[in-house]
Amino acid sequence: MATKKATKLNEIVEKRILAPSITMYRLYVPDIAKKVKAGQFVVVRGDDMAERIPLTVADFDRKKGTITIIFQEVGTSTQKLAKFEQGSALIDVVGPLGKPSHIEKFGTVVCVGGGVGVAPVLPIAKALLEAGNEVISIIGARTQGMLILEEEMKKASTTVHVTTDDGTYGHHGFVTDVLKKIIEERGANNIALVVGIGPVIMMKAVSDVTRPTGIKTVVSLNTIMVDGTGMCGCCRATIGGETKFVCVDGPEFDGHAVDFPELVLRQKMYNREERRALWDHKCKIEAQEKAIKKARKRVKMPEQAPKQRIQNFAEVALGYTKENAMMEAQRCLGCKKPPCVEGCPVNVQIPQFIQKIKEGDFMGAIHTIKETNSLPAVCGRVCPQESQCESKCILGKKSEPVAIGRLERFAADYELGLGDVRVPAKPKKTGKKVAIIGAGPAGLTVAGELTKKGHEVSIYEALHKAGGVLVYGIPEFRLPKAIVQREVDYLEKLGAKVKVDSIVGQTVTLDELFAQGYDAAFIGTGAGLPYFLNIPGENLNGVYSANEFLTRANLMKAYLFPEYDTPIRVGSKVAVIGGGNVAMDSARVSKRLGADVYLVYRRSRDEMPARAEEAHHAEEEGIDFRLLTNPIRVVGDEAGWVKGLECVKMELGEPDASGRRRPVEIKGSNFILDVDVVIVAIGQGPNPILTSTTPNLELKKSGNIVADEETGQTSRKGVFAGGDIVTGAATVILAMGAGRKAAKAIDEYLATLKK
Repeated sequence: MATKKATKLNEIVEKRILAPSITMYRLYVPDIAKKVKAGQFVVVRGDDMAERIPLTVADFDRKKGTITIIFQEVGTSTQKLAKFEQGSALIDVVGPLGKPSHIEKFGTVVCVGGGVGVAPVLPIAKALLEAGNEVISIIGARTQGMLILEEEMKKASTTVHVTTDDGTYGHHGFVTDVLKKIIEERGANNIALVVGIGPVIMMKAVSDVTRPTGIKTVVSLNTIMVDGTGMCGCCRATIGGETKFVCVDGPEFDGHAVDFPELVLRQKMYNREERRALWDHKCKIEAQEKAIKKARKRVKMPEQAPKQRIQNFAEVALGYTKENAMMEAQRCLGCKKPPCVEGCPVNVQIPQFIQKIKEGDFMGAIHTIKETNSLPAVCGRVCPQESQCESKCILGKKSEPVAIGRLERFAADYELGLGDVRVPAKPKKTGKKVAIIGAGPAGLTVAGELTKKGHEVSIYEALHKAGGVLVYGIPEFRLPKAIVQREVDYLEKLGAKVKVDSIVGQTVTLDELFAQGYDAAFIGTGAGLPYFLNIPGENLNGVYSANEFLTRANLMKAYLFPEYDTPIRVGSKVAVIGGGNVAMDSARVSKRLGADVYLVYRRSRDEMPARAEEAHHAEEEGIDFRLLTNPIRVVGDEAGWVKGLECVKMELGEPDASGRRRPVEIKGSNFILDVDVVIVAIGQGPNPILTSTTPNLELKKSGNIVADEETGQTSRKGVFAGGDIVTGAATVILAMGAGRKAAKAIDEYLATLKK
């Protein structure tokens, strides 16, 4: 007797064409099906080159582990998504996301669905009916052939009214015609709630009908998104005069408070790119990388020339040759009490690994590094060694310090180049399980340390790639993503399990992980919620948070659009606001996309927090630094697009709390920079998705987790935390240092538990 084939995760167990260009998929995603509620959505990707598409869950079956999504083909991404067949699997399904609909017994509720918006209305109507409400549903479409889910809506409603624009079925007209009639017949006081979901123009019309009557009206917004967790700020909308993130604060809002004109304009942001993709999406972009010049035999790090590198996304620093590395290693004094080790947050035994390089034992060097550092190829590229280990080097007192970071990178790259990545002998299993939330630098470090102790480690990552800021925040030309993937592959060889598309706080809660048998947990979710300036015009089309801009460019490879589906708005003149490494990354990516770039920073060069090397590279590449300049307004045109940035000149006064001299505005110095894209890179804060669903977890006023500096212990027993979620936005190596301390404390904690 033949055995039944097992259902794959994310498999399309049913596909139906509901109407021309409208497709229904029933997906096998048991973790999501177990948690999803009416009103929530998922983010899907068809393949590795696809855009992340947010889709509201139209139905779910907890027993069968399935959810239903329905979408209309409106552009290249949804056209490609519709080509999948029953039995195939999507590469990513992430969720549930957003806040669920508020369901209670209101009385009489009118549910209005237009076009494909009938799909998200269905589970809400069903839940409202089950709660004891009278549910009057109005569903509409352009024509009878485009009408969907009529029978399903009849089962979920007390009464259903159908409208078509052309009169081929039901009422000849719009859904708002029927809504007006129901309000007149029933009386506004007898209708407790109106729910409207559909095209933006329809939701605005529904809100306009109910506004004079005062009937509470809820609409569900489907704005442009990238990640769906609040990290990028792309989905922002103005609600009641305040900026809200649709994916975190919504998707449902008071229809009377939504700024619909702004929403309509923001929905048009990628129309130009979508037209290009529809015309050309099968074409491939020619390779941009030019042949890398052979490095000369000198200790200075060979680099691509500025004029060459601004035309590609290949790595700027080319790395040492064997001869370069051995020559540089000879400079190390081999101190008996090495201060450089004290300056390393993960305590790499620096003189020992450099001695191995001196001797030509390059594999010995990398094995020495990996005793305390699980991510050497990453650290050798992006850690600020000039303010860490190299700042302590004795040679630095009279000359330049030893290039410790470059030697670390050389050793890691040598091992990867040989393909001889050796895994230490696996220790005896302890039987203890640890959940790590967040696959960024802190989480990956904890995973590496604890697997080497014999513990069973599972890493939960919200995005579809492990690496956190290493994959979404740092550009390819500073940190190739293949390097990050190899480091993650190494951790998996050690025994760590990586679970992507898993949002702890939504898909599963921390308490549920403990109920599943985990003995301890480490929270390393980073600082992923972007800050904005809160100045006029910040919601104009063409304004990005650095998180959104870099996520599109790095994680989603928008710089290869349309080979990859995710678009990015390439301005001819770009203003990047900020002076840190993220600002430098945003400016340098913009330059490579063909823009003239201004870097707008309100202090002077001396106060700039970016690494000196990054600022130097940016200037070499032609970034125009506008220092002592503060933006006060984004100027827009009549169509809602950026056309300028109003700024004022500043001068430095007395030092503020940060120790840097405080910038003071020069009155009457206003001027406007002629730009068509603005990128805000002024910092990030903690994402509340996990912390808001974890009771008894002590937080700071900022929303960061309170944790012991030396152990990472939080207010919850068995729960540890480290990295940016504790300290606020900092460096990769500091997050790794916190992870290493926490791993030691977790190992000690697990030893106290009974077997």
